[in-house]
Amino acid sequence: MKSGRDAAGARGEGPRRRGLCVLCVLCGLPAAGKSTFARALSHRLRQERGWAVGVVAYDDVMPDVFPQEASARPLPSQWKLLRQELLKYLEYFLVAVINGCQMCAPPNRTEAMWEDFTTCLKHQGLLSSAAREGQSGYLLTETVVSGPLILILDDNFYYQSMRYEVYQLARKYSLGFCQLFLDCSLETCLQRNGQRPRALPAETIHAMGRKVEEPHPGKNAWEHNSLTIRGSAGPSETSPEVTDLLLTALENPVKHVEDDAEQKETDRFICSTNVLHQADQMLRRVVSQTMKEAKDEQVLPCSLKLLAEDLNKLKAEFLEDLRQGNRKYLCSPQTMDTADVLSFFHYEKESIVRKYFSKQRSDF
Repeated sequence: MKSGRDAAGARGEGPRRRGLCVLCVLCGLPAAGKSTFARALSHRLRQERGWAVGVVAYDDVMPDVFPQEASARPLPSQWKLLRQELLKYLEYFLVAVINGCQMCAPPNRTEAMWEDFTTCLKHQGLLSSAAREGQSGYLLTETVVSGPLILILDDNFYYQSMRYEVYQLARKYSLGFCQLFLDCSLETCLQRNGQRPRALPAETIHAMGRKVEEPHPGKNAWEHNSLTIRGSAGPSETSPEVTDLLLTALENPVKHVEDDAEQKETDRFICSTNVLHQADQMLRRVVSQTMKEAKDEQVLPCSLKLLAEDLNKLKAEFLEDLRQGNRKYLCSPQTMDTADVLSFFHYEKESIVRKYFSKQRSDF
């Protein structure tokens, strides 16, 4: 059998692969059935279409990076860094596929996660089990270089910004991009989760259900290749629609250079995401400082608890309003300065603080 490099060179597969690769984002709540759906879809595409298919389940690649004790659960900021690192691994693989060469290991990597990532690709027949003696890279298999490649990314992807990072990767290399959203009821997800050996806390799923941002093709041009699958429908029931979506993505790779209209939308999306992130960080600091001053004022413990609940509720409502542009003085996140956000929050915080602090605290 020829190596990935030899096979690609013989066919001239390198640059042509840009139009023969799709990044398919599979998103939905925990226990919505994504992993089962992904496995069945991968099997069907291999059998019926003869395509090379790889399923990258984030839960399978990242969990061994941290100790298993509940007390050692990673912080959200740590998960974000790991997600970005995993995207970098995917990019290294895609570069090898596009150029028909070996996949090199990133110089800066988390060894446990890199090992799980390469093992995932080997088990699905996308990488050879070992490179030649004396080589540090990983060889592509004949399957990868001989036809279309579908990479299914299996994760919750409940924020648009998470999915947009994958879209940016597709745009960088002119690849196909699409989204499959499994819309399963919260009750069903909670029931299935409760039957798992390592179940998530129910509150985690409730919180994610409140935050989930479904694909919005009518609003975001970059999400136009999206399909929502309702209830517990599997790949067999939705096969024509899913296949059509993947074929559309294959035949219409994302353009590396976008037109002005889409670039402006992209800029607005990035601006909105940045402002929301900055606002969240600022409001957290304000709440923390307010609670510190409440303790200095010797506010009773029972009142401290109520104050914290009121401030956190205000912060959550404020960020959601900012995200949706609901309040009349927050016309849209795109036109909002972070200083204005902080000023408006301080203004509304006043009415809450007055209930707990003495009237002499005029500085609040």
